[in-house]
Amino acid sequence: MDLEKDGKKLSRLEFLQIGGAGALALTLATTGFPTEVLGNGKEGQISSAKPNDKLQFNRDGKFKIVQFNDTQDDEHIDRRTVELMEKVLDAEKPDFVVLNGDNITGGCASATEMKQAMNNIIEPMEKRGVKWAVTFGNHDEDSTPEGGLNEEDMLKHYMSFPYNLNQAGERGITGTGNSSLLIRSSNNQKAAFNIWLLDSGRYAPSTIAGQDFTGYPTWDWLRFDQVSWYYETSRKLEQQWGHKVPSLMFIHIPLWEHRYMWFDSVDGRTAEDHDRAVAKHQIVGERNEEECPGPFNSGLFSALLARGDVKGVFCGHDHVNTYHGNYFGVLLGYSGSTGFGAYGLSGEERNRLRGARVFNLDENTSDVLVGTHMVFASDYGIDLTANDQSTEPAPLQDRQSDKGNNGKGKGHK
Repeated sequence: MDLEKDGKKLSRLEFLQIGGAGALALTLATTGFPTEVLGNGKEGQISSAKPNDKLQFNRDGKFKIVQFNDTQDDEHIDRRTVELMEKVLDAEKPDFVVLNGDNITGGCASATEMKQAMNNIIEPMEKRGVKWAVTFGNHDEDSTPEGGLNEEDMLKHYMSFPYNLNQAGERGITGTGNSSLLIRSSNNQKAAFNIWLLDSGRYAPSTIAGQDFTGYPTWDWLRFDQVSWYYETSRKLEQQWGHKVPSLMFIHIPLWEHRYMWFDSVDGRTAEDHDRAVAKHQIVGERNEEECPGPFNSGLFSALLARGDVKGVFCGHDHVNTYHGNYFGVLLGYSGSTGFGAYGLSGEERNRLRGARVFNLDENTSDVLVGTHMVFASDYGIDLTANDQSTEPAPLQDRQSDKGNNGKGKGHK
């Protein structure tokens, strides 16, 4: 494939240097065109040409996704976070993993320490050859002022690994790494499913039109340009493949509709409201803290209803919520916190809900998504003691073992 700019043929290196890789990678991924036309990257550089970078249903028409949320630690990760990830991967044997935001947090004093923090949660998939991608949450840049790496820098680091499938994301819209990943059918003849990865941001600005957010939530929200990008890309995929491609969407910060579903009401907050919701929306799982969306309703859910392709929207952010339900045809849900270094329940129950969410897909069914459930650290006999079991970071080139315990603690949302 020849790459040109202003009529001049470019080498792959020149193409990467002018920033063409991100746009091309997104275009290729959403069209199903092989990304092998791009050159291999090295650590810290975008790498789009990777061995077996295509997602495809297995011969039996099945595909499994695991969601890890809020691993949220610095370079001194709690050893049990890695143990949980490894045991989930070994037991579930997923085809794809989503690290859905707040992957790292504050406490890293240098770029090296930030990379060590990222590598802690990268290694379980890389060692097993499991394909994976990340979204960003509100804490991923907490170490940026001292460590120096922003979300774009972190995305480049993630993308430099062989089994990472992140893309640079659509240019010109809010957020980092907004993208979609198609999963081909078992016979490789069609797009059988799609994964939407959206950056739900960090925090609301201090003011808008001279008004502050006193009395309102101060988390961020999906912006109109992101919702519009989803809608238009979804339409293009339908036009290309001749059908609406069923999909899952991963965002870090929940929607207002998560709360509406729990109470089957916009304003009601009673036990009777929730009892009605359980019956109507088939809600399962726990809600141990109020949902924390941003100050504005993004309009995403209205766009999802209009398109009819997204079968579920799953978030994290609120570590001790694990519920999901069917909200007017779309599954809305949480994955509880995977990270033992982050806040959890109170007292001795702090780590009871550490876990991950599993999604089972079957291309031979109409919706393809056939079920989802949580798995917990307790299922694998992992120590749930309410303490810190932090480890010393290994060098970037050697993540073979963790050792030590410096007792560092982290605990905010």
